[in-house]
Amino acid sequence: MRLACIAGLLMLVTSQSAEAGRTYEGREAAALRCSNLLSITAVVLSEAEEISKVERDIMLFATVAILERHVSGTRAEKQRALAVVRERRTLLETLEDYQRNAQRCLRQFPIN
Repeated sequence: MRLACIAGLLMLVTSQSAEAGRTYEGREAAALRCSNLLSITAVVLSEAEEISKVERDIMLFATVAILERHVSGTRAEKQRALAVVRERRTLLETLEDYQRNAQRCLRQFPIN
């Protein structure tokens, strides 16, 4: 139940900020999806006390680094694009995506 509440809150916040804007394709779209799966999973696991706040912050840092280094556009454009990604995927789909693709994401979009 707690995870459902967190997911609902995240979806509400991001869906309110989604607006028509720039369209990302290919590698940049993949980087957005990777950023999304890392950020959502970090928050969910932290709220469920499955990871520490330090681990959450490291995952969120990785999210920002991927966006800064692998996605073009302004901060606002990237935020809108992330909102669109979040609207298209359920929380469960995102968490499953993390399990399948997190390691590949970090190899494909290096942050150091």
